[in-house]
Amino acid sequence: MTVTLTLRQLEIFEKVASYGHVTQASSELLLTQSAVSMAIAELERLAGAPLFERQGRRLILNDRGRAILPQARDVIQQVHQIDQFLNDSLGEPVGVLTVGASTTIGNYLLPAVVGGFSACYPRAKVLLQVANAHLVENAVVSGEYDLGLIEGPGHDGSLNACTWRQDELVVVVGEKHPWAQAGKVTAEQLEQADWLMREKGSGTREIFEAAMARQGLNFSIAMELGHTEAIKKAAEEGLGVGCLSRIAVQRELEHGWLVGIESPLDLKRSLRLLTRQAEPTKLLQTFLDWLNPEEPLSQQHS
Repeated sequence: MTVTLTLRQLEIFEKVASYGHVTQASSELLLTQSAVSMAIAELERLAGAPLFERQGRRLILNDRGRAILPQARDVIQQVHQIDQFLNDSLGEPVGVLTVGASTTIGNYLLPAVVGGFSACYPRAKVLLQVANAHLVENAVVSGEYDLGLIEGPGHDGSLNACTWRQDELVVVVGEKHPWAQAGKVTAEQLEQADWLMREKGSGTREIFEAAMARQGLNFSIAMELGHTEAIKKAAEEGLGVGCLSRIAVQRELEHGWLVGIESPLDLKRSLRLLTRQAEPTKLLQTFLDWLNPEEPLSQQHS
C-alpha cells in the first residue's frame, strides 16, 4: 500500500506530538479541535496503525510515531526554507547563478565584473565556468549554464542574444620575430606564417578564420594550443604568429614582450551575451542589468 501524506498532515502531527494534546495544537495551528482530531485520525488511517497512545485527553507518541517525528520535522523545515527562499528571491537577488564564458571574456573581463556584483549583492553567488565558445553555447542550451558570454556570433537560433561589448583581435609576434621591426605585413606574408592557434570551437579562432577567408587567404598551423596564455608565451619565444584579443595581450604589448602587427585583416568582433529564459528570474535579471549590454536581448538567428 502506498501512503500519500500531505504537508499539512505532517504539520498537524508535529504540533500534536509537541504539545501532547489537541487543544494547544489547534490553537497554534488556528484550526478547530475537531479539524485537528480528524487530521490525526486520517493520518493514522493512512499509516495503517496508530501513531499515538490515548491517555484521557493526552496523546503520547508510540514507537512508530517517535520514529517518524524527526523526519516529519525535517520535511517541514525544508519546505519552510524553500518557501522563505522563494519569497526572498522576489525581493532581492538570492541564490546561485552559473555563468559560462569563453576564454578571453572569462579570464580577462568577467572576474572584476563578478567581484563587483558579489560585493553589491552578498546573498547572491556567481559560479563562473570558462570554456571555448562552442561549449559555452551548448551548455546554455542544455540548461547547465544560466547565461553565456562568448566571442563572436552564436550558432543556436533558440537562444536569446545581444551584443555585450566590442572587441578586436590583433596579430602578435615576439619582439625578435622578423615582422616586429616593420610592424606591418602583406596578405602574402600572412599565408606564409607559422600560426599559433586555439582549438576548434574557439571564438577567437573562428573570427580569425573568417577574416582570412574574406581575403581569400589560406594559412598553416604550426601549433594548436588550448589556452590564450600558452599562445602568448609561444609567440614571445618566437615559435610563431598569434592572433588574439587586444584585451588579452594589452599587458604584453605595453611591456614590449609582444609586438602588434598591422595587417589587411578585419579583426573586429562583438562579444555576445546568450540566455535561454524568456522570463528571467530576479537574480538573472539583476546580473544582466549589471552586465549592461549594448543592446536589448533578442532572438538570435543562426
